[in-house]
Amino acid sequence: MSKTWSPESWRSKPIVQVPEYPDAEAVKSVEGRLATYPPLVFAGEARKLRKQLARVAEGDGFLLQGGDCAEAFAEHHPDNIRDFFRVFLQMAAVLTYAAASPVVKVGRIAGQFAKPRSSPTETVDGVELPSYRGDIINNMGFTSEDRIPDPQKMVMAYRQSAATLNLLRAFAQGGFANLDHVHRWTMDFLKDSPQGSRYQELADRITEALDFMRACGVDPSQTESLRSTDFYTSHEALLLGYEEAFTRVDSTSGDFYATSGHMLWIGDRTRQIDHAHVEFFRGIQNPIGLKCGPSLQPDDLLNLLDVLDPNNEAGRVTLITRFGADKVFDHLPALVKAVKREGRKVIWSCDPMHGNVIKAANGYKTRPFDRILKEVESFFAVHRSEGTYAGGIHVEMTGKNVTECTGGARAISEDELSARYHTQCDPRLNADQALELAFLIAENIKKERADRQAQERQAS
Repeated sequence: MSKTWSPESWRSKPIVQVPEYPDAEAVKSVEGRLATYPPLVFAGEARKLRKQLARVAEGDGFLLQGGDCAEAFAEHHPDNIRDFFRVFLQMAAVLTYAAASPVVKVGRIAGQFAKPRSSPTETVDGVELPSYRGDIINNMGFTSEDRIPDPQKMVMAYRQSAATLNLLRAFAQGGFANLDHVHRWTMDFLKDSPQGSRYQELADRITEALDFMRACGVDPSQTESLRSTDFYTSHEALLLGYEEAFTRVDSTSGDFYATSGHMLWIGDRTRQIDHAHVEFFRGIQNPIGLKCGPSLQPDDLLNLLDVLDPNNEAGRVTLITRFGADKVFDHLPALVKAVKREGRKVIWSCDPMHGNVIKAANGYKTRPFDRILKEVESFFAVHRSEGTYAGGIHVEMTGKNVTECTGGARAISEDELSARYHTQCDPRLNADQALELAFLIAENIKKERADRQAQERQAS
């Protein structure tokens, strides 16, 4: 691969999973206008995230990454953003308490608008139309007009991302994330659930710890890490014309950063080593993710790491595995062994969502919660067996009380899917299921920590 790179060098490579716009000049005009807009995030923020992820790569911390399958223009409401953030803080509190180490918080938000599709078209009642590819590209409605890609949607995506980021920064830094408010994060519909009760018990212990600190003369309100939090954004960088428009030179370092989000990832369908997405990613200095599915071979993964992270820098690459509950042991061990053998400094993160989609008898796409839990358990089991660190989780979830994934403590059935099925694309965990998953992960983190401590004692 040529060493010459520029923000537009991806345009000379083959590309997949991108729309065919009917008016190329209109696309060029919109991209040119976006290139004059202010950045959504800043290089210094991306560098700070990369440093925090470097600690996770070394085994000191845990990456919590989650949010919507695909953000929707119509769902852009401050209450939705607030409720997502509340549940995300609850999950982080559960994991932080279990790990006794930092949790790096990265949302799938403020930019997660484009979606790869398994087929370029879909058929309903004998009518075939182009697939819906996310609100940044076309409309979800099933008409030929809805499915025409519209470049003006990129401008709308930018504006919604900017407004969402503004609110998230206010929540993270303005007092909402203060640990003194740990009890207030509970959603009303969670108060009578098993996970709500478990969370309240944990919140009580956190409050007792804060009270103990005060009794010792330490005022938590004066400790920044207890009254605010770092929160970062991420998305799949699928629409490279949009990403190029927001790729800017950092005046401090002279490096290129994608300023559409703090962390970007390459999807499992766009990780071809000689294609456009890998070409674009190799030149930006943001922390990046790489989705790893069943078709990825160990040698191909190592070759990708050579291109994307030639200096083997901790915090640069997060490997996000997505196999399906029954395929983890068939694929993950070989990848882990190869990466460990080569001494690559990566974060291993589990995406238990994308390999576990099924179609219910009533036609709804869903994800059985027991399969999600099984993939997470298997992910941790492989890393315990290989002596490597399971450092993250990547989930599609919402703060809403939706019925999109079956199972969980409240045992959502296939017949109940239609009650509150609101996703724009794939099914998401609701707040109750997301908390239940956090508690399962917490137990696995405790096991990991106990194993490491035992090994350290034996070594000494």
